Amino acid sequence: MQRRDLLKGAAAAFAAPSLAVAQGQRVLRFKPNADVSILDPVFSTAYTTRYLAFLSYDTLYGVDDKLNPHPQMAAGHVVEEDGRRWRITLREGLRFHDGEKVLAKDCVASLKRWGRVDTLGQLLMAATDEVSATSDTEITFRLKRPFPLLPNALGKSTSYIPVIMPERLVPTEPGKQVAEVVGSGPFRYLANEKVSGARSVWEKFPGYVPRPDGTPQFTSGPKVAYVDRVEWHVIPDAPTAAAALVSNEVDWYEDVLPDLLPVLRRDRNVVIGSFNPPGNMGILRLNHLQPPFDNPAIRRAVLGCIDQAEIMTAVAGTDPSLWQAGIGIFCPDSPMASDAGMAALTTPRDYAKVKRDLAAAGYKGERIGFLSAANYFNMGQQVNVAAEQMRRAGMNIDIIPVDFGVWLQRRASRAPLDQGGWTCTTTLLPGLDLWDPIAHLAIRGNGLNAWPGWPTSPQLESLRDEWVAAAELPDRQRIARQLQEQALQDVPYIPTGRWKDLTAYRRNLTGMLNGAPLFYNVRKG
Repeated sequence: MQRRDLLKGAAAAFAAPSLAVAQGQRVLRFKPNADVSILDPVFSTAYTTRYLAFLSYDTLYGVDDKLNPHPQMAAGHVVEEDGRRWRITLREGLRFHDGEKVLAKDCVASLKRWGRVDTLGQLLMAATDEVSATSDTEITFRLKRPFPLLPNALGKSTSYIPVIMPERLVPTEPGKQVAEVVGSGPFRYLANEKVSGARSVWEKFPGYVPRPDGTPQFTSGPKVAYVDRVEWHVIPDAPTAAAALVSNEVDWYEDVLPDLLPVLRRDRNVVIGSFNPPGNMGILRLNHLQPPFDNPAIRRAVLGCIDQAEIMTAVAGTDPSLWQAGIGIFCPDSPMASDAGMAALTTPRDYAKVKRDLAAAGYKGERIGFLSAANYFNMGQQVNVAAEQMRRAGMNIDIIPVDFGVWLQRRASRAPLDQGGWTCTTTLLPGLDLWDPIAHLAIRGNGLNAWPGWPTSPQLESLRDEWVAAAELPDRQRIARQLQEQALQDVPYIPTGRWKDLTAYRRNLTGMLNGAPLFYNVRKG
């Protein structure tokens, strides 16, 4: 394909109708990996939904680059009664995008809903007798027992995020999505400019008052909107997206494919970097509700199929400096990472043995529906390679390719495969999401309340609770080893490796923070 053809494709990506942009506005044009199809940060773990949360909403506490919590919407807090009573005061100037003042009752309603869904939120609510709005500006937690991680919980930056929204929008019934974006963050979502599959738009919220103190890091400190407008342009074809960056049609390309790096590095106006130093962690999720993966012996046998290095080469290229195999359930940079039980993933792959193990476990050739977000490169590549590895062991694999938005919907289905369900799928999470047991969605074992895949493991749940209660790092590391060993017995998912996610942006963008694509504090020269 000629470069001029790529540029024609890039121009076509911007041909969708849009409202007029005021002359002189500073517009930041971002190319995300996928469109934002779910607008509720307490309903979906999709990256794009998380990025929307950082743009449109705020949280009571934020975290720095080392995940230490700092007051954000909160002015501060007072701890009383030997740690069993926390009084959190809201800071001045907080307003929602509809112009209404943020009140403590909005925070209470938002947090109660989040606490029913999120792992850390569930732990907090289990330790809470009552959370209430004791005035318009004060939230009070009355605890059954001390919970020192309360600020960490309320400042959680990984899915699900405890965003604050108006009480009137908070659903009272479980499982219902919020479809209207009304936050109090630095940017206001423009629903009327949304073009499904092509564009999402935000504008600077003039009523946002940045925190007056602190150092800007990740979700903490002052969040200053230096651009007037943020536009997400969805460009499915990767070479077209790269050409759009080179030709200054977009300013920022979220996650660059390795094959495109040589071309982009030749352009002196393009910078290659990373906003996610811990990288991405690959996940092969098994559906514990449906055969054959309702059988734990079959799940354990499949561990022997997966060759992480082969999958990572397909995802991140042949340069081994860009990826890592031999990965367990925790991010390798975390103090919780270990080699416990890792022989199941690191010994030489023997597909004849796996075939025998599967037969002994009771696998009889049942069809396996491997759900693939085919238009999401990193997810689709994991499916393609893992499916081939499973076929080598004699498994009957049927890849189901769908658009990412459809993937999100179908993954939530608990129906049998022939009624629109699924058997296994792949996804990815940032390394920070797999840092420790309280952030790690994929090792929850709480059945129908767990992440899609719905594993039931009282042992994993008990070990997580034991980890939370442990006071010293060596004790937590010991429990983390036990957690990994148990996870490789119960197999809620199979780790597929870790890779660096490289981003590319125009040199005139400065001030970008670590943790995610964050649009506050970014300047466009």
